[in-house]
Amino acid sequence: QVQLVESGGGLVQAGGSLRLSCAASGLTFSSYYMGWFRQAPGKEREFVAAISWSGARTYYADSVKGRFTISRTNAKNTVYLQMNSLKPEETAVYYCAAGTGVYPTQVKSDYKYWGQGTQVTVSS
Repeated sequence: QVQLVESGGGLVQAGGSLRLSCAASGLTFSSYYMGWFRQAPGKEREFVAAISWSGARTYYADSVKGRFTISRTNAKNTVYLQMNSLKPEETAVYYCAAGTGVYPTQVKSDYKYWGQGTQVTVSS
């Protein structure tokens, strides 16, 4: 059974930082590219960041470039999202996802497996 389990969410003040983790099981982790998405109340789920199988290639939404960093540790079947200088409008449920292919994408339909999400709340 494939499982993606996010952790690290919580309440943080504006300007603060959080580090999210996603632990994968039931799949060959190094064979998948990984992505992070987020969904705020009343909004569509949007792309945040993605990383290739090797970890050498990364993509970021324009809104988070320079503040967020995605990384992965294949030996631990874990992908991370370091979030710095958080803004209140970035309050959302953050989801981890796994996709197959030769490169990571920002397209939701390209991802095969999804976690249940972790809540991030940024206070003003």
